[in-house]
Amino acid sequence: MQAFQDYYPENLAHCYGCGRNNADGHQIKTVWDGEETVTRFQPRPEHTAIPGFVYGGLLASLIDCHGTGTAAAAMYRAENRSMDSLPAFRFVTGSLQVSYLKPTPLGPVLEIRGRVKEIKGRKVVVEATGFAEGVATARGEVIALQMPDTFVAR
Repeated sequence: MQAFQDYYPENLAHCYGCGRNNADGHQIKTVWDGEETVTRFQPRPEHTAIPGFVYGGLLASLIDCHGTGTAAAAMYRAENRSMDSLPAFRFVTGSLQVSYLKPTPLGPVLEIRGRVKEIKGRKVVVEATGFAEGVATARGEVIALQMPDTFVAR
């Protein structure tokens, strides 16, 4: 199954968290898993907060980009369109709220699972939870806003 981010137009695929054109970024890949979305990410040593544990900013970044990718896929789904159809849906973060539930160990692959809470006009609200070895370590909510045309570099 192709990831949501693989459908982003070339000129909109540079995000540090999810852009395939950012060699130094996370390049996360998000897919549907039933009514949920899922992203898996392997933290590296530079994602350390204190020895043995992941930096919280990484978790926020993963939840953020997972949320905006989920928003795009949800909008395509709501309009019964394929993700390669035009005009392309691309979302930016209007609000990001993250709660840290437990320390996240450095080592295991992290899994972010999301659910669409609401679609209203150009806004999609996504709830996401980060897991390490099946244990929820962070929970967040992303209010994703459809990207205005003025954001596109000309």
